[in-house]
Amino acid sequence: MKGIHKEIENRIVKQRKGNLIFISDFRTIGSQSAIKMALSRLCAARKIKRIAHGIYLIPKTDPVLGVIYPSLEEIAEAIARKEHVKIKPAGAYAIHRLGLSTQVPTRLVYITDGAPRQIKIGKAVIKFKATTRKKLSLQGEISSLIVQALEALGIENIEPEEKQRIKELLGKEDQKTLMHDIKLAPVRISDYLYSLLKEK
Repeated sequence: MKGIHKEIENRIVKQRKGNLIFISDFRTIGSQSAIKMALSRLCAARKIKRIAHGIYLIPKTDPVLGVIYPSLEEIAEAIARKEHVKIKPAGAYAIHRLGLSTQVPTRLVYITDGAPRQIKIGKAVIKFKATTRKKLSLQGEISSLIVQALEALGIENIEPEEKQRIKELLGKEDQKTLMHDIKLAPVRISDYLYSLLKEK
């Protein structure tokens, strides 16, 4: 057990402060229970902090702010990299990212080609929803968010100021990419976006 603890501690020391680490990073060292126990002891020694089930932070501190925690977005992206899956913002999070809502969601929803699951981080939640390859084929940073936001809002519920904002955003996307994504969008959203482009 001491050997596993020391090996994990040595690996952690070599990493940058502020990095996220996962239980699965150490699966070749020993059993799951032994790894969990070692990480628990490192938490007690304040070498790392547990921020969610199976996810730990190598603390980076600021003299004024104290421990600097990663954002929910950074955690979601780190999980995606670790698991080699694609993720794209969806639902209320996509709406917020586009500036169509000033309300900051405490529940970040992503569509993914990985396993669906929910991760609780404090009072916030990161949710991964399984989706089709077609939805993950959207290429534009802006246009993919627009498609997801429109699915969440419902075209029939779009207010005039939201419509104007979407029109402005469409103009900021690379036009070749935009046309690619519009063709992949659900028919009702595709038709709606074509109609907005004609109004411009």
